[in-house]
Amino acid sequence: MGMDIAWAREELAQFLKLTELYRPDDPPGVFTVTSRRSNRGAQADIVVSAHVVEQILDRVLPRWRTEVPSDQNKTVNRWCQHREAAQRADAAMRRDAEVRARLGDDAPQLSAGVMHPWVWDGAKALWRSGHFREAVTAAARKVNAETQNKVGRRDLSETKLFQNAFSQSPPKAGEPRLRLMDDDGGDTFRSVHRGAMAFAEGCYAGIRNPNSHEDGLPELPEHEALEQLAAFSVLARWVDTASLETA
Repeated sequence: MGMDIAWAREELAQFLKLTELYRPDDPPGVFTVTSRRSNRGAQADIVVSAHVVEQILDRVLPRWRTEVPSDQNKTVNRWCQHREAAQRADAAMRRDAEVRARLGDDAPQLSAGVMHPWVWDGAKALWRSGHFREAVTAAARKVNAETQNKVGRRDLSETKLFQNAFSQSPPKAGEPRLRLMDDDGGDTFRSVHRGAMAFAEGCYAGIRNPNSHEDGLPELPEHEALEQLAAFSVLARWVDTASLETA
């Protein structure tokens, strides 16, 4: 399910209204000189709104905490960084389709925030700081751990774990299987599970291992890291939706 754009924009608009800056009038007979301004809304209401807004920003602008200026803004008001990020996010949601069409690239867009939660939960902290290669590795570890949890196996990991879990042989004591469809004895059952096993091996041998063990590798471009996250998202969704077959 995609983001509810209308709802998200309404939440941003409410936050921007609460955090609108103004300079309160001086008390009668008092004149003050200050660059600090106040917010229209009560701080308690702003904090509640910010809880939701930050999650919207994380989805629309995953690196807003590092890309939107903060140090100088905080000397004016603590919510200035949030306000600028909210304005950018609103523009992105409102005009994204138009901008892509005008620039000649109206292809579908892939967002890390709509990938399987195991992948994005594992990657997002590192992703926001621009550590894309490490973020992919963290996502791979998370998918491995969740798969271990589902099948109750801590003695196997990564390639061997998925080879065992997606094996077409019947489950044994202590060796449950993940089933993406019922075993009807047909070619499709064999193909699906052989493919899942091979795909998992490719993810860990071709993506996770080089990212983790090669020192001195340059940082991954963001779009390449996003493609790698998408591969692990496919695997995570297969594992999550598979039925567990035990002996």
